[in-house]
Amino acid sequence: MKKLFIEIGLIARFTGRFFTELFKPRFEFNEFLRQCFYIGNKSLPLVAITAFIMGLVITIQSRPTLVEFGAEAWLPKMVSVSLVREIAPVITALICAGKIGSGIGAELGSMKVTEQIDAMDVSGTNPYKFLVVTRVMGTTLMIPLLAVLADTVSLYGGYLGANIRGVVSWDLYWNQVFDTLVYGDVMPSIIKTFFFGFAIGIIGCYKGFNSNKGTEGVGQSANSAVVISSLLVFIIDLIAVQITDIFNLN
Repeated sequence: MKKLFIEIGLIARFTGRFFTELFKPRFEFNEFLRQCFYIGNKSLPLVAITAFIMGLVITIQSRPTLVEFGAEAWLPKMVSVSLVREIAPVITALICAGKIGSGIGAELGSMKVTEQIDAMDVSGTNPYKFLVVTRVMGTTLMIPLLAVLADTVSLYGGYLGANIRGVVSWDLYWNQVFDTLVYGDVMPSIIKTFFFGFAIGIIGCYKGFNSNKGTEGVGQSANSAVVISSLLVFIIDLIAVQITDIFNLN
């Protein structure tokens, strides 16, 4: 427990330094754009394929249960709510935690053990602002965009899944989807992905920035970045669901 609280304190201090450095001039805009390209464009195919399969499988698996209750017509509505509210954003965040979080942890960890970060500091470049702020801002901005893409692709996969054993027209499917989804379904799921992205970025940078023990430490940084950021995704999702329920009750 002592190690846990020490780790939480160090992460909190690291996060506080991020907000301090964020508002100091000058912002490394070119590096930020490079990170956005790496995080968004490089992750897009994996997220799109996963979202498509996810929407297809969930629709196929849900059909038999709805058929038993004579509610097959509710299939597009049920699938759209479950995908947009919960499944697509969380799965996208977990994919990014595994791909992006480990990549950031390994990259910064290797720079740390080879003393490249110390060299940047000596040369007058702020390594925290150049390496950490740009990556955290990149994940915070791009993961919500990837989640919106995942929502769209997964709903299209749901349309194909609905037509494997039945016939649902294109217009009818999308009319039911948009009639079912309301502001309270879409906006909370998008807002929480900003927190997912921030958590993934800050944990990956923290683990990489504080890596040690040579090449072994690089692997440990990448591994622990994935584990901790994935756990934080579920914790943030739990908190977001509770907050959303409170507002819905009110």
